[in-house]
Amino acid sequence: MPQTAQKHPFPRWIALPIAMLVGAMMATQVRINGELGSRLDDGFTAAASAFGMGFLLCLIAVSFSPVARAGLRRVVRGLRDGSIPWFTVLGGLGGAFFVLSQSLVGALVGIAMFSVAVVAGQTLSGLVIDGVGFGPSGRVALTVARLGGAVLILGAVGWSVSGKLAENIGIGALALPVISGILVGLQQAVNGRVRVAAGSTLSATFINFIVGSVVLTSVALIHGLLQPHTLVFPSNPLLYLGGVLGVTFIALSAFIVQHTGVLLLGMGTVAGQLITGVILDIVDHGVAGVGFSTIGGAALALIAALIASLPSPALARGHRIVDPLS
Repeated sequence: MPQTAQKHPFPRWIALPIAMLVGAMMATQVRINGELGSRLDDGFTAAASAFGMGFLLCLIAVSFSPVARAGLRRVVRGLRDGSIPWFTVLGGLGGAFFVLSQSLVGALVGIAMFSVAVVAGQTLSGLVIDGVGFGPSGRVALTVARLGGAVLILGAVGWSVSGKLAENIGIGALALPVISGILVGLQQAVNGRVRVAAGSTLSATFINFIVGSVVLTSVALIHGLLQPHTLVFPSNPLLYLGGVLGVTFIALSAFIVQHTGVLLLGMGTVAGQLITGVILDIVDHGVAGVGFSTIGGAALALIAALIASLPSPALARGHRIVDPLS
């Protein structure tokens, strides 16, 4: 069913910093889950543990929220009568792959480099998703500002990567975060649609964690059967906060995407990821351990996000939003 634009849209000068906060949380989660995977020497179990923690938090929150439970019932009814496409509740698959990638290669490639690879995937998927109108805000016009911001983001990616290729980081290791970025864009789009259908951000987040937890737990069990080994879980409680961060930034993404579109949300998260990634890498390795190209790429990404957030004349006129699934 076609949707109409909101009369009082969420201010973009607030939406963009929220999107950047989402990116900062994502980069921090890479640091935590990558370290947990390294300590366990088992990225599959680390990913399942992080997502499982998020699921438990959502389960507790939903049990105390009548609004969230009502939203879940609306989603179930929508799936039964066909008004909600079944694939829109599979956003957790994208989150699962993202977390798994963090646990498998996050510590290997470094936070900033991992974020750069995710950025490339997010930018490409954001352009396509907004172009075809797959997100909850419908088709978003590809303005000069959005296209220019996307080009600058890709330039920032190239600049950052140029300083890292000399470190003999395998291209194969970067394939996982690139695919993760593409899937994160899809995840944000479908979670936003579920959020609109449910009328509850918590409902959409809970569904995301149900799907992701089932998939990652199954994968971890299969991996454990194929390659039996002894697991020694680290005692540092900070290493188990990845799930908490995941719940927070997925909920924020599901809420904010309907006000920004997938591409602009991706731009903001890109800036937050790269900037936070640089900061965390400096903390880990010192200023000398972070190349100028990485810092410059992060700065360029921030500029790109600001350019992409410039008001669009088409949206300002309150045009009718096209829903391709209607």
